[in-house]
Amino acid sequence: MSPPRKSLPWLALASVLLVVALLCIAWPHVQRERARIAAENLPRYGPLPRFELTAQTGQPFSDADMRGHLYVADFFFTRCPTVCPMLTQKMLRVQRQAREQGLDVRFASFSVDPRHDTPERLTAYARDHRIDTSNWTLLTGPLDAVETTVLEGFRVMMGRDADAGEDDFFSVFHGEHFVLVDARGQLRGYYRVTEGEGGLEALLRDAALLARTQE
Repeated sequence: MSPPRKSLPWLALASVLLVVALLCIAWPHVQRERARIAAENLPRYGPLPRFELTAQTGQPFSDADMRGHLYVADFFFTRCPTVCPMLTQKMLRVQRQAREQGLDVRFASFSVDPRHDTPERLTAYARDHRIDTSNWTLLTGPLDAVETTVLEGFRVMMGRDADAGEDDFFSVFHGEHFVLVDARGQLRGYYRVTEGEGGLEALLRDAALLARTQE
């Protein structure tokens, strides 16, 4: 009489392989759900109001041009000899790293010195700083429209010392945060990027979360 076949180990192995296969199938869905929950837990600072400004190309540019796209905004002026070049370099890093990660992110830089920063000067600034404008727009416009957009829309400070002359660019001041705006035009994060790497890391992490919920 032949001994009974030991089929139990094979059944156990088959069961394990089945579980592994199911986990492999389910894992991307689990990851997406985790990303969705994490993105939902990011702060919401309210919607960005409508704005109508002018791009470095001289063409009209409004909030509608960004609707449906995740983007990062910052605030600068072309005559700034101090923090603005550093902010631009930081934004270039975010643009490059977002592209390396395959994230669909756009960028917008708002001039807080719009009386001086014409589209032509913005174009020259982009050229001098080697900005890739394929997904990065530099914006200017009437001073009152810019102030409304920056102060009331993004809730970022900007201004000029009251007693300063028009040529005194050292009197211009502005916030140094990067602002993350989601595809629905909601303000989702403020990131101080001038001190250490933590701000940039947090920005890229949150941008990745929001970008993946849009896939």
